[in-house]
Amino acid sequence: MKLTPELRDRAFRWIADDVDADTRAELQQVLARAMGGEADALADLEDRMAGPLEFGTAGMRGPVRAGPNGMNTAVVVRTTAGVARWLVEDGRDGGTVVIGRDARHGSGKFATAAAEVLTAAGFDVRMLPGPLPTPVLAFAVKRFAAVAGIQITASHNPPADNGYKLYDSTAVQIVPPSDARIEAAIAAAPGAVSVPREQGYRTFGDEVLNEYLGKVAALPRGPERELRVAATALHGVGAGPLEAALSRAGFTDVHFVAEQAEPDPDFPTVSFPNPEEPGATDLLLELAEAKDADLAIALDPDADRCALGVRDRDGSWRMLRGDETGVLLGSHVLETGSAPDPLVATTIVSSSMLAEIAKAHGARYRETFTGFKWLARAGDGLVFAYEEALGLCVNPDFVRDKDGIAAATLACGLTASLKAAGKSLVDSLDELAVRHGVYLTDQISVRVTDLSRIGAVMAELRAAPPSSLAGLEVSTEDLLPEADVLRLRGEGLRVIVRPSGTEPKLKAYLEIAEPVADADALADARRRAADRLAALRSDLSPLLGA
Repeated sequence: MKLTPELRDRAFRWIADDVDADTRAELQQVLARAMGGEADALADLEDRMAGPLEFGTAGMRGPVRAGPNGMNTAVVVRTTAGVARWLVEDGRDGGTVVIGRDARHGSGKFATAAAEVLTAAGFDVRMLPGPLPTPVLAFAVKRFAAVAGIQITASHNPPADNGYKLYDSTAVQIVPPSDARIEAAIAAAPGAVSVPREQGYRTFGDEVLNEYLGKVAALPRGPERELRVAATALHGVGAGPLEAALSRAGFTDVHFVAEQAEPDPDFPTVSFPNPEEPGATDLLLELAEAKDADLAIALDPDADRCALGVRDRDGSWRMLRGDETGVLLGSHVLETGSAPDPLVATTIVSSSMLAEIAKAHGARYRETFTGFKWLARAGDGLVFAYEEALGLCVNPDFVRDKDGIAAATLACGLTASLKAAGKSLVDSLDELAVRHGVYLTDQISVRVTDLSRIGAVMAELRAAPPSSLAGLEVSTEDLLPEADVLRLRGEGLRVIVRPSGTEPKLKAYLEIAEPVADADALADARRRAADRLAALRSDLSPLLGA
């Protein structure tokens, strides 16, 4: 393959419009090598110029590198110009915009660039002071009635990535058609060098974080505080805020994984900085064992997700699944809350047990599509929402998004109350199973190198859905056009198949429900459910190409 004149000219134009000397030089070097005939450089240049980065309801994420298909200052400047135009067209010009960031590579200069573009566009821009968790940004958008909020973060993506997350005036992440309008405005924006930028934005002191921490500290719903906690921030920005929130709430016996406590954009001790990934919480569970902790807590790097670890009945430590944590905290909120006509919500891929818990408490229940942009809009009276991917909102009155620090603080309160009664979270899970049945969930995730394969598999399943799975008849429901999702159901069985929204993966979410007669029958019910789940996985995997 040879470098085409069209690709060469596009690269030259991008370099001419870039506002950052470092990324200009970076792309010039790649282009020069490609012009010299280096095949690797040509492939690299084609990838960098294949953009722009797609802007969707989750904002955008990508590798920190030069070119339109990467996260860099020029891309952030043009993206923010598009956001500014969208706000003006909605009649929100001149309003307040809050900007926050994590500690990833480039986050500081990207946040500054966004602030300067919006300041030049006439907005009242307020920057959070330094790297802080995403929930603090979501809190500030609501607290100051901002017209928008921007968080520079790639959450739990690999170290090479960064991203741009956008909240609208409801203090919730954007939903369609805003994403398409913003993407069109970005496409219409001039080159970054031609976008006006001004300083003059304001930077908060510690008052926003302090107010947020005060509200989080008030979440525990009982007086008990005797609890030993092991925690990790996975090299992200959550350690300081979590320690401060727990201390204010009265939980002072807290021990952090020292190697992972300080922000480090290279994430040196983990392959992927995501508590769900195998091995990511090994150091945490070692610390929990060494300290004889009552609870282990893992935050993801921007601290909007929370995973809990517990000592199991055999004495070993394990991390709870997202659905286990979700039903524990959802039940706790309903049991201890006083809101009239409360609403709890989860997504279509999460455990159905929350519906049974809500019914038992006379509460309303709703399922939404995946993503907190939908969960936060589930309806009036929302008191709790969760998604199986470790997203928990236990505080929708002041953060309309997932909040790992708030969830961890509430979980400490629940665990302390159980400890005072001689019980554990494992005991509470058993009690929920006896009352509502055993609900086992699992996931099949098929990573692809050719994205067209995902569409092909979905088309094959739509054309010839299975009539039975795990020995049971199943029916198939196609959720198009609202969502690219297939839902298969049978007696005590449910499968959701959908493309991942953030990764090149096809995902299937499996659930088996098994009734429980009484406490003595629980072990047998769990064994039956596990066998059925294994059979379901075995039948489904070949259909997905796993």
